[in-house]
Amino acid sequence: MKRPPRPDELRLWGMVTSTVRAKETRKAAGRTAKAIPSTIQPTSLQPMAPLLIDPVAAKAGKPKRGPSPLDPIEPNRHRRIAREHDPLEARLDLHGLDQDRARPVLEAFLRRAWADGHRAALIITGKGKLGTGVLRTRTPEWLSGPELRDIVAGVSPADRRHGGDGALYVALKRRPRG
Repeated sequence: MKRPPRPDELRLWGMVTSTVRAKETRKAAGRTAKAIPSTIQPTSLQPMAPLLIDPVAAKAGKPKRGPSPLDPIEPNRHRRIAREHDPLEARLDLHGLDQDRARPVLEAFLRRAWADGHRAALIITGKGKLGTGVLRTRTPEWLSGPELRDIVAGVSPADRRHGGDGALYVALKRRPRG
């Protein structure tokens, strides 16, 4: 159970929020983002209220580019992979690598698996200490990056027998014929 914030913590939080300014960015329509007003005053000792967010501005933030590589794998395909009806011919274990070394290894591995015609891969990241490992957190970001966007169809957590929370199924797109 969370405890309520103490008055000195609220005062400190108020000082922090009073110094933060929204970053101005260019929108697709040429408009600039406006600062979101904070409902907390620096000397306020009242419980924190949520920030006011404009739902129209939140939707206009990103243009759509089709399905994201971080879309989950289709349920039927995920089930076939988990039950090994679709073979997992490509497996990569990232244990023992730091994030600077793991990213190029991951990218090279997936490109090679895709070139070999594999349709699914198992990436074992491990859970890390307390379940918040760096590789476990960063791998989905790397898979959604522009370097792998053209070959990754979807990503889902692995079944318990394949590593559970410490592993990911990566569905690969079909190679173009020709």
